[in-house]
Amino acid sequence: MGLFDNIKSNANPNPNAVSGGNKTVEVVFESLPENAEQFKALPQAGLKNPFDTAALTVLALCFYPQDRDASLEMLDFLRGPRPLSNYDKQFIRDRFMDKDYVPRSYFNGATPQNDYLPSQPYAVKVSENPYSYQNQGYAKLFVKSGGADSPREITLRMTKDGKWYLWEQFILAGIREPESSDPWA
Repeated sequence: MGLFDNIKSNANPNPNAVSGGNKTVEVVFESLPENAEQFKALPQAGLKNPFDTAALTVLALCFYPQDRDASLEMLDFLRGPRPLSNYDKQFIRDRFMDKDYVPRSYFNGATPQNDYLPSQPYAVKVSENPYSYQNQGYAKLFVKSGGADSPREITLRMTKDGKWYLWEQFILAGIREPESSDPWA
């Protein structure tokens, strides 16, 4: 069974999307990978810009509920020369306790009302702001969850070879529960 019920991945950034005076890039996945090897073969896996790496971070975390090992392999790939520590792996595991919907919520169309089922084609909007590149070699970008009021941060770091790697992510914080699991909704 596929990631969101039969999906693969091929991302296509749209650098012309702009939101509120800040640059927003929409990375579109026409299909989603079924495993880590397909993930690493995506055009965006060249990690040539921070927007692709941020969107791939969301995608990698979406795999965790169905295949933890593949998800962790994808995240290690995105982290480049700095693989996940045991602490990082434990942190991720703890965040997924009864909340497998959180990473899906960053895809366009995913809301509490539809149990965070993304619209197709699958897309993640990644934004920068005037402070995104304050520290040389780092980019602080933001992704919006359909279940949170404010965007969440993903920090990336550029290596000497010009590739952008995942440095930190703050996208697994709690969001509104899907309506189907909310006893009050």
